[in-house]
Parts: sequence; C-alpha cells; structure tokens
Amino acid sequence: MTTVSLRLRSVLEAQEETLLAPYATLSRDATRRHPLDATNPEEDFRTQFARDRDRILHARAFRRLKHKTQVYVPHTADHPRTRLTHTLEVAQLARTMARALGLNEDLTEAIALGHDLGHTPFGHSGEKVLARILAGKEPSCPLPASVVGEVGTFKHNYHSLRVVDLLEQRYPTPGLNLTDPVREGILKHTSWNPDLPFPLPDREGLRLHQPCHLEGQVVALADEIAQQTHDLEDGLANEAVSLSAVEPLGLVAQAIEILGDRYRQERSAFRRAAALQRTLIHLLVTDAVRHTARQLGELAATFGLGDRASWQRFWAASPRELVAFSPHMQPLFAELKAFIYQFIINHQEVNLQDHRAQLVLTGLFRAYYSNPLTLPPYVLLRFSEVSGRPYLRDLPHGQAQEEVTTHYHPDPRFVRILVDHLAGMSDRFALSEFEKLYHPTVGSW
Repeated sequence: MTTVSLRLRSVLEAQEETLLAPYATLSRDATRRHPLDATNPEEDFRTQFARDRDRILHARAFRRLKHKTQVYVPHTADHPRTRLTHTLEVAQLARTMARALGLNEDLTEAIALGHDLGHTPFGHSGEKVLARILAGKEPSCPLPASVVGEVGTFKHNYHSLRVVDLLEQRYPTPGLNLTDPVREGILKHTSWNPDLPFPLPDREGLRLHQPCHLEGQVVALADEIAQQTHDLEDGLANEAVSLSAVEPLGLVAQAIEILGDRYRQERSAFRRAAALQRTLIHLLVTDAVRHTARQLGELAATFGLGDRASWQRFWAASPRELVAFSPHMQPLFAELKAFIYQFIINHQEVNLQDHRAQLVLTGLFRAYYSNPLTLPPYVLLRFSEVSGRPYLRDLPHGQAQEEVTTHYHPDPRFVRILVDHLAGMSDRFALSEFEKLYHPTVGSW
C-alpha cells in the first residue's frame, strides 16, 4: 500500500524556503495584529498567506463586489466587468507575474483578492463623492466645521484596510486579522500618503514610509494592466470607441504586428478585439516581468546579493520600487491610458454614472444624517457601541431628535460610521435604498 505524505503547513513552509527566490516574502516570517486560535498541527494544511486568502474569499465585503461598478454599470447587461471580475483578473495576472519572478503566490493572491474591498458603489465616482462630503465641500450635505476638522477623508485603498482590520465581524477580534504583509499590500496597491488624515484602526505593521514588498508591487502593476486592458475591451464592446480608432496606438500596433494575418483576416470584430486584448496583456506582463528580473539581477550583481539573508539585510536598509515597465514600454502604456481616459472613462454613459453617484450617495447621506432612525439597526448599534450613547430606538418618543442634535451631529465618529455604511453598499442596494427614501411606491411601503 502506498503511503501518502500530507503537505502540512510545516512542509509547505519548508518548500517555500527551497522553491521561492531569495527576495520573496516567506509566510513563516509573517506577523499578525492578534494571535490566531490554536490549530492542531496535524490538521493545518495552509500557510499564513493561504489562510489570509481564504479569509478574504469568505468575507461579506468580497461577496458584495459582484454588484459594484468597475466602469460600466454592471446590472444593465451581462458582460461589463464588475468590481469582482476585475479583482479576479488582477489575481490571475498577479499570480502569473509572481510565479515567473519566484515570489510568494499565496501572498500575491491574497493581496489581489482584498485590494478593492473598500471600493464604494458606482466605482471611483462614489469614492470622490464621499471624499467631498467629508471635506465639507458638498453643499447638499453640510457638516459642522468641527466635524470636518476631525473626521478625515476617504480613499478606497485606506478603506479596504479599514474593512479587513475593523468592519468585517467574523472572528473574536475585529476585522479579518490578516497578516501584516497582506495588510500592507492592500493599502499600497495604489498611491498612499503616510500623513493622509484617514482613521486607520491600526498603523502597526504597514511600513508606511517604505515601498511595498515585491509581491505587493506586483499586485499594484497587475491592477493597472487589468484595468486598462479590460476598460478597453468593455469600451469596444459598448461601442464607445471603434477598433479603427484604437489601431494607430503604438502598443496596439505592436500587438497587431505580432498577430499578423490572424488579426487582419479575421472577419469578426469581436474576435479581433479579444485577440487584441490578450496580446496587449501578454506584451505588458512580459515586459514587466523581464524588466523587473533585469533590475533584480543588477542589484544582486552590484551588492553581492546571493542568499536570502543578504537580500533581507539589503531590503531592510534600502527598499526599492522595482516592479515596473521598461523605459520602452512606459510611454506606450501612458498613451494607451490617456486614450482610454479620453474616449471611454470620459464617455457620456460613464459620466451619467458619475451623476448618478452624486445624486444617490448625497441623497442617502443627507437622509441618514438628518434622521438617523432611517438607518438599519446594526448601524445605530455600532454608534452606540463606540460612543457609549443610548441606542437611539430605545429612547422615549420625542427625545430622539434632541439626542441626534446634541450627540450625533457633533460627533465625527457618527459621520465616519455613515460613510462606512455607504461605502459598503453595492450599486443595487444603494439605488434600492434611494428609491425607498425619495420615490416611495405602494410596494416599498
């Protein structure tokens, strides 16, 4: 009888030591903010980062991504990307790049799956609306100057961290209790400012004044690649632009040259667009992997970095931004990105979405702020918990408005909790709540 040797966590960690590049992040070195519940070593089949990936996959915030807009409104047709499909595409590209470079795939995947958990309904439009409200620049939602001075701003990567550190409630401790390298990668998947006035629950372990580790840098670039290429494909499918308008772009011309007659003789515009998108992804991923490998090789040769210990000492003293396109590719990608912004992101249909985000989110905030009794019980209970004030629905009739005026409106924690609630909504839920509040029908009553 053949004996099957189980790959326990200890075995997987030993394999990481052997198989991963010396500059990769090892799961055995990962720290968490809170201890995990004790696990039987004979039943532990996951590395620290694999456990984080699974915690993210099972989170409520992850499920809500399926009804959140990427660029085009997802519930008007079957095929535009949603925030969830975008996330899955980023994870696929990031794992490919991480594998090619010898990096930690579990860490890379966990970051990719969690990077957009803090996105608002209506895409980046919703993010801008919430930031404007908190800054006191939205006339329809005036806030006291004292609240504006304390409440902070809104940025989706910071809010993603707030989701995994505080808002998810599945474990004995707040949030998902992810490892610090995953938390850091989620925050740093796009630009960050160590001094941004945002109420992060815990800044420890984020290395706010340093570049992200290589796995996080891979996710950041994979996010850019996925975003631009699928925005282009969605724009073509939505007829915001035509293939003939796209073909003169430098990077697109390179892709067509590679495809040759397979592209030129293809009669189906849909198949031509599909071939173009996958070839663009191939060009961008290949360029990034090769250029990053060259930079790593040059560092190794210059500083004599041969083993894991020497790389760790080097990163501790001199962390670098290394995962990037080559100098040849950078202007080609910038041209593609500018084209997509001008003709797709700035298209009428997308601008209608911007207007909808403004209308719905300001309307919801105004209703909830002026009359908190319109909020779900769990939101009011959360404010009661953090402020120590009585649960609003427990107060005798007539005292609620005095409580709101005296203790809710002057408290920046109440405004932040409102923003947490709004940011967590899917597009469909936000539209449904807006309809109930502003356009009630017999059914909604």
